[in-house]
Amino acid sequence: MTPRSFLLTPELGDYVRASSAPLDEVATDLVAETAALAERGEAPATFQVAVEQGVLMQLLTRALGVRRAIEIGTFTGFSALCIARGLPADGSLLCLDRSEEWTAVARRYWTRAGVADRVELRLGEALEQLRALPVEPVFDLAFVDADKTGYPAYVDELHPRMRRNGVVLLDNTLRSGRVLDPQSDDDRALVALNAALATDPRFETVLLPLADGLTVLRVR
Repeated sequence: MTPRSFLLTPELGDYVRASSAPLDEVATDLVAETAALAERGEAPATFQVAVEQGVLMQLLTRALGVRRAIEIGTFTGFSALCIARGLPADGSLLCLDRSEEWTAVARRYWTRAGVADRVELRLGEALEQLRALPVEPVFDLAFVDADKTGYPAYVDELHPRMRRNGVVLLDNTLRSGRVLDPQSDDDRALVALNAALATDPRFETVLLPLADGLTVLRVR
């Protein structure tokens, strides 16, 4: 099943998608192939961002005039496809992930969409690769959808590498509602981070009830 915003009924989820810009054939095929992987038990269903979230990310990338973006956690590449499509022809997206198998799917669809030249994929531990980047404010947009206990470190490392007014998007910050009753280390890590970001002087922060929770940070 294709992921949807968990606060919506299936009917409202269908309505939201029908009332938003539709996916083209390439994105539709990628979402379908990822859903099939999940149905066969070959990939976690929760790793795929909701369709409406991908549409929003593409819109934001275009509206903000993003030229350089970074993604931490790429999976099969739907979110990266959306960001890459929102970039100008000379824009760039750096993707950090550790799975060669799942990102091989992503590469196929980036090529089909004609955006492979905008995307650089680096495999390995994301935090190590992030720390190895020059500490310079070069990124306009960042999307984080990786190990949840690592989010605080990702935010700290991203901050000096983001331009002023740059935007950082953090996925899964509602944890399917478990932020109200944390059950795991991942849940507790996001509860602590959400509380800290609400008063963090480095960012202007809003947590949106979209998909599984999407936190938007603007670098002050």
